[in-house]
Amino acid sequence: MSGSLQPSSAHNWLGSQGHSSGLIVKRTMRVDIPVDQYPNFNFVGRLLGPRGNSLKRVEASTGCRVLIRGRGSVKDPAKEEMMRGKPGYEHLNEPIHVIVEAELPIEIVDARLMQAREILGDLLKPMDESQDFYKKNQLRELAMLNGAIREEGSQMSGSVSPFHNSLGMKRAKTRG
Repeated sequence: MSGSLQPSSAHNWLGSQGHSSGLIVKRTMRVDIPVDQYPNFNFVGRLLGPRGNSLKRVEASTGCRVLIRGRGSVKDPAKEEMMRGKPGYEHLNEPIHVIVEAELPIEIVDARLMQAREILGDLLKPMDESQDFYKKNQLRELAMLNGAIREEGSQMSGSVSPFHNSLGMKRAKTRG
């Protein structure tokens, strides 16, 4: 058996579509970011979204891991320069890009990678801010996370505190 192929009993991935062979494969895909054509566009911010939530949603909806790599992928330019050339950071010598990894049943791995490519392709299309629905949603989400606005119809603030919940239930009183 090859190093990237592993038998598994993960047959739930297919749901009602069919039966899985149980064979899990790992595939990787690279998506280039068009910084040469659009040098002033904030691709990393658009991909990450507020607190990394946009990227997390891509990962959750596709079952793939999404990594931003290459020059400009490290937030701190001084740290990036310090890490360049060190083992594990060879990607910093390449233009900025996205790596999508999927370790899924063989029956669905290619479809999930293509789904991720499609979503990322949409995110990597620069557009005028006045027409950028996606960015407007990201800014709204950020404002909610920061407590600056409330969700429509909600009595709660946008707090992510563990002491608030969306069911309107009160915390149990504690003595002391």
